[in-house]
Amino acid sequence: MAEGESAKVPAVEQKEDFEVIDRAQIPSASELKSDGKERVAEDSGWSAPILSLAKKASENLAVSYGNALKSAALAGLVPKPVSNDSPAKQMAKYQTMEERSNLMNMMKLSIKVLIQSALSLGRTLDSDFPPLQQFFVVMEHCLKHGLKAKKSFIGQNKSFFGPLELVEKLCPEASDLATSVRNLPELKTPIGRGRAWLYLAVMQKKLADYLKVLLDHKNLLSEFYEPDALMMEEEGAVIVGLLVGLNVIDANLCLKGEDLDSQVAVIDFSLYLKDTHNNEDGKEDGGMTAVLDQKHYVEELNRHLSCTVGDLQAKIECLEKTNSKLQEELTAATDRIRALQDEQHELKQENELIRERSEKHVEVTKQDTKVELETYKQSRQGLDEMYSDVWKQLKEEKRIRMELEKELELQVGMKTEMEIAMKLLEKDTHEKQDTLVALRQQLEEVKAINLQMFHKSQNAESSLEQKKEAISFFEGKTHQMMSSVKQMEDRLFVFSSTLEKELKSEKEQRQTLQQQLHQEKDTTTLLKTELQQVEGLKKELRKLQEEKQELEKICEEQEQALQEMGLHLSQSKLKMEDIKEVNKALKGHTWLKDDEATHCKQCEKEFSISRRKHHCRNCGDIFCNTCSSNELALPSYPKPVRVCDTCHTLLLQRCSSNSS
Repeated sequence: MAEGESAKVPAVEQKEDFEVIDRAQIPSASELKSDGKERVAEDSGWSAPILSLAKKASENLAVSYGNALKSAALAGLVPKPVSNDSPAKQMAKYQTMEERSNLMNMMKLSIKVLIQSALSLGRTLDSDFPPLQQFFVVMEHCLKHGLKAKKSFIGQNKSFFGPLELVEKLCPEASDLATSVRNLPELKTPIGRGRAWLYLAVMQKKLADYLKVLLDHKNLLSEFYEPDALMMEEEGAVIVGLLVGLNVIDANLCLKGEDLDSQVAVIDFSLYLKDTHNNEDGKEDGGMTAVLDQKHYVEELNRHLSCTVGDLQAKIECLEKTNSKLQEELTAATDRIRALQDEQHELKQENELIRERSEKHVEVTKQDTKVELETYKQSRQGLDEMYSDVWKQLKEEKRIRMELEKELELQVGMKTEMEIAMKLLEKDTHEKQDTLVALRQQLEEVKAINLQMFHKSQNAESSLEQKKEAISFFEGKTHQMMSSVKQMEDRLFVFSSTLEKELKSEKEQRQTLQQQLHQEKDTTTLLKTELQQVEGLKKELRKLQEEKQELEKICEEQEQALQEMGLHLSQSKLKMEDIKEVNKALKGHTWLKDDEATHCKQCEKEFSISRRKHHCRNCGDIFCNTCSSNELALPSYPKPVRVCDTCHTLLLQRCSSNSS
């Protein structure tokens, strides 16, 4: 097996970049046999059993593959050589079989050595670990075996990152791995990306799972590999089974800073092969090495002891310095505690003064708000009564106006009684105007009271804000004092073991300080209760403001109602003046209702939304806008009023006759 390997190294190099270090150290089959006979079972070297296992495995695989080929040829599965080129093809097949078997054996050796060395170390492996580096090199050669060359602009290119990219499509778990490999800015070639992919898969302990997914879809792998490639044959499945053992290893590989693109994939056989000496030389060397090891061990012990003595002396000096510093800090701390006690007394006095002032101010504000609320309620009651009286008067006026209209329609002859009623109505309107003026004066007074209330509430809010700021300032001071006391307690607790005798007298002081702290906590709780009371006062102020807003709304509504009443009164005045003119005109014309007229009296056009109804103030009939667009000053109206065309002409004629 080894002779065939040494004879066919050039052929392998032509297909794969398969390089070997220290080729002179590779033994032949005869040398291996002689070495195997000379070696003793008690030899401590670990290379002999690995080489024997590799030798046996390669021989068994070669025999099994030869038998399989013979049986296939006999069964007719393998075509018999027909042309002159068939022996060359068979030689090429044998070469590929030997390459596959060699690679599989190297893979077994690399995995075994990696697992043994990792378990002996008992820690996570770095990228500088030689067995791990050689494992990645062997894995790269296995993935490169039988790769098809892809043509590009530069030339033919072979990269094993192409089939590894299929894992992302077949297994969605590997999508994060592929994206992280693509996002690395240092990698510029597909070889570097493939090596980074292998690093990350080993760190995830899923390399065997990903390669098994690839082997399950050999129809996709046929695009990248030749039919007799390692990944297309049974050796690929064997390697995947071996890779499951790598799940025992924990690896921590750093991809940053490593030049994965330009690394040369070279298998170093020196890790797996070691020269063995004779038994006698080995025993002598073993005795010498044991004596030297003991000597080195004693020297190291002496060195460690001297180092520990120096460290202990340095620690003693440091402890003495720390003790002196602690004593100085204790004196400074006692001074600080006394100063803090003085500040506490001052703060307590200031708190009592502020509390008394705030209580007095709150009582005064409460009394003022009560008086203002009573006055406001009284004014509101008076306004409600006035509003009800005015509303009743309005209703009575409406009823009287309806009765008057009915009387005008029914009895034209009772003009004298109507004039008396008009005089009475004029008196009532004058009285109503006087009441309106009085109501407006009362509304202005209410507005002034509201403004006073608003200013007082603003003053109360500003005083509350000042109190809040003072309370927050005192709380900050108390927190600072608490933090300083806690720090002092921690320091005293840390160094209590070294200063127990000196701290006995200070324990009593600390107890007194704790009592004082409890008292301060009680004072803070009292301040918090006062803050809650202040918040309750704020809520009461908000309620009063809401009631004030509601009252302002009611006042606005009442003002609007009074304005509407004024408008109604002005309209009623105008109508009464119209009635006066009608009575004075003595024409016997009646004031037509809106419901009675559906067409214009002059043009006889029908009324609609666009053509509206208009009364003539002279005759009382209903006309459209075009037929009653004229205006004249009538004796009952001081200003010009709407008049129909016929009345306009008649009145103009009268005026002309009177002037003549």
